[in-house]
Amino acid sequence: MTALSAALALTVGLRSAGAETLDIGIGIQDTTTNTVTGGVVLQQLGLFKKLLPKTGKYKNITYSLSWQNFTSGPPITNGMMANNIQIGMMGDYPLLVDGATGQATGNATELVAILAYNAHGGGNGIVVNKDTPLYDFDDLKGKTVSVPFGSAAHGMLLRALQMHGLTNDFWNLVSQSPEIGTTNLQQKRIDAHADFVPFPELLPFRGFARKIYDGAETGVPTLHAVIVRKDFADKYPEVVVAYIEAVMQANDWFRSNPQLAATKIEDWTKINKEVAYIYLGPDGIMTLDPTIKPAWVAALKTDYGVLQHLNMIKPLDIDTWINDTYVRQAFKNEGRDYDKQLKSMASYDVKGRDPVCKTPITNPAEAGQVWIRGGDIVSFSSPVCTLLGVRQYQAAGKALNAVYLVDHQLGIKVFADEAFFAVNDKDPKKPAITPFLLKRDAEAYAKANGGRLATYAEAIKDVADFTP
Repeated sequence: MTALSAALALTVGLRSAGAETLDIGIGIQDTTTNTVTGGVVLQQLGLFKKLLPKTGKYKNITYSLSWQNFTSGPPITNGMMANNIQIGMMGDYPLLVDGATGQATGNATELVAILAYNAHGGGNGIVVNKDTPLYDFDDLKGKTVSVPFGSAAHGMLLRALQMHGLTNDFWNLVSQSPEIGTTNLQQKRIDAHADFVPFPELLPFRGFARKIYDGAETGVPTLHAVIVRKDFADKYPEVVVAYIEAVMQANDWFRSNPQLAATKIEDWTKINKEVAYIYLGPDGIMTLDPTIKPAWVAALKTDYGVLQHLNMIKPLDIDTWINDTYVRQAFKNEGRDYDKQLKSMASYDVKGRDPVCKTPITNPAEAGQVWIRGGDIVSFSSPVCTLLGVRQYQAAGKALNAVYLVDHQLGIKVFADEAFFAVNDKDPKKPAITPFLLKRDAEAYAKANGGRLATYAEAIKDVADFTP
């Protein structure tokens, strides 16, 4: 590249000597729920546009924003390497490939903020057709499993194989996009499909799949993050800061009214509102927090080791690649304490007073919620009280959009009608009911505690004699 062409590339669409127009390509993933506050929310609410700098060297600039929507991270990397995208977002494993590719090709990128995370790895998962007798990871031996290659879910599978001491020939792994994998799973052309947010919850919610493995079982944090071209960030740092500020305001918007926000997300992305809520609502599977915590850096280094062991990635200097300068400045501009938030793992919790058991909701790990069709989301203090609420609503002829509980083993929010339950009803008036995502976890807990395995419908019957 000549000096002249390099200079022209750095202008990133600054079309005249008068610095009139700045083109900014933003690679987004509308259907990846983790990223909505970095993409579709900013686009629909105009938050980024509102916060773009307009003084100093930006005084005479007109901005042209190009929101480029993809279903996974690798195409965004392609756009960044071609300098068609200056700001992008993707999950952990694609992020690492993006960073390594950029360093190898002279198109260096930087990870500048986090969008959403799960501290234990939740968000990725493996689903099977619900009509098949597959319930556990071990059941996938010799089976055909599809996954979008290069995605965060692909990384989860690689990590899971390593944790189980297995090699790639354990299964027949094929590359399929979320759309193709969904269709093939529904038509039973494959045995299982692994995917990232929101498909591990979306496909069961839509009635034809069952999740048999969750990324939380790996114990390695998973995240989606904001990545920028370094040359763009060096030249226009105020624009990058404005983008992160917009993300922070989008996070606040979602948390201020998560039921409304989830409904808007459905309108904009066609992902069911109940699924958006299970991820980003109170005590959801994912936490919205832009700070780059040391634990996330350590997790990315672990993930890099997985890819490096398999010779699937170029060299990457992770410490140089991660740059928290911009997110720190965004916090300062918003009047917030970055270092305080850096140390916090808190999300926002289910709160209120249980209308059935007449008690305050004090333990988020026990809380449940019921989304009444055409009505509110009602919160409860325990699984038993939640199921009793379901009985009462059903008796009153009310339809329900969703019922949410928390998996006792993995600590993630689950759809109650997809869960398995360990039930101890020796005292029918005070039954102990414990929800789990995975059948084996419910069976083990029931065996260890003198109970029995139950389905959702059975668990609802088991609270019939419960006296709050």
